[in-house]
Amino acid sequence: MLKIENLTKIYQPGNVLALDNVSFEVPDGQFLAVIGLSGSGKSTLLRCINRLIEPTSGRILLDGEDITAVNQEQMRRIRRRMGMVFQHFNLVSRSSVLTNVLAGRLGYVNPAWSLLNRFPKDDVEKAYRQLERVGIADKAAQRADALSGGQQQRVGIARALMQDPTLILADEPVASLDPVLAHSIMKYLEDINEQDGVTVLCSLHFLDIVHRYADRVIALNEGRLVFEGAPSEIDDRKFKEIYGRDAERVG
Repeated sequence: MLKIENLTKIYQPGNVLALDNVSFEVPDGQFLAVIGLSGSGKSTLLRCINRLIEPTSGRILLDGEDITAVNQEQMRRIRRRMGMVFQHFNLVSRSSVLTNVLAGRLGYVNPAWSLLNRFPKDDVEKAYRQLERVGIADKAAQRADALSGGQQQRVGIARALMQDPTLILADEPVASLDPVLAHSIMKYLEDINEQDGVTVLCSLHFLDIVHRYADRVIALNEGRLVFEGAPSEIDDRKFKEIYGRDAERVG
């Protein structure tokens, strides 16, 4: 269970309120979509959950453990259970696909080994299995920047799976992809959620994708939680509240 309690983030300088007293719960195994306009606080929320961004106040509890109260060494241990998938892939472009996937084991191996790009045989075999799962094992030796956008995002998913996560945070993972590729990436996340029982929090823009893949939705507007419920409950009134009076529904 992931529990967010009164989470607030204020960026300095400028006193910019990015998250405003946000609270919600995510049961184990749920696929939760996080929606809202650009700048509504979606990315800040996901990055606060794994403390890539430090919250200003509030609590984040994962299986009862308050991760806002732990030190950096304890947080390193907790992050092993949290896979992160980024909109712009966040790969080391000059490194091979295999090396990028193995980066998902950095929380488990001796740091000196990782600096030398040396990983245990079991981890290398595991990396090939994850690449096979996302359909690009034949690309293992290629440089990451030689791949298409959809292929790079699959590398990102394979890297996240290397952590044996109980939770995946996907920060607009299909925003830079065309619709066909977007659905292929979402299907991998759906499979991880359904087959592996991994909880998924995924920020998304398009409601057709939300309706297709999400069990539940939360919506942010200017950092405030303005909706929580099933995708089917987003009627025209709620849509306008989330996206603004002049927004036109496209999915």
